[in-house]
Amino acid sequence: MLDWVKEYPGAVTVCDVSGSILYMNDKARTTFGNELIGKNVLDCHPVAARNKLAEMIKTQAANSYTIEKAGVTKLIHQTPWFDGGVYKGFVELSIEIPQHMEHFVRTAASGQE
Repeated sequence: MLDWVKEYPGAVTVCDVSGSILYMNDKARTTFGNELIGKNVLDCHPVAARNKLAEMIKTQAANSYTIEKAGVTKLIHQTPWFDGGVYKGFVELSIEIPQHMEHFVRTAASGQE
């Protein structure tokens, strides 16, 4: 992994095509625990989430949503990762976001992308 990922302030978890957790950055380890490396990500979730994750891993479909826990809102983004065009598994990013944040709609006409 790249060095910047280790201390990135959001939780980064990487698993392989079978769901085995390959990597967790410092924030992910603090949030979820050090003992998860080598465990299957499917075993870390309740049945409904496990079924959704299993389907996502199988179909290589991305998933994004927000959650709120103990007054903290997080953006969760789960997406497949590839190496040389070959599907290798999933990455989950968990990033704390403010309760209220600005949202901009950018169009080609505005000159910004």
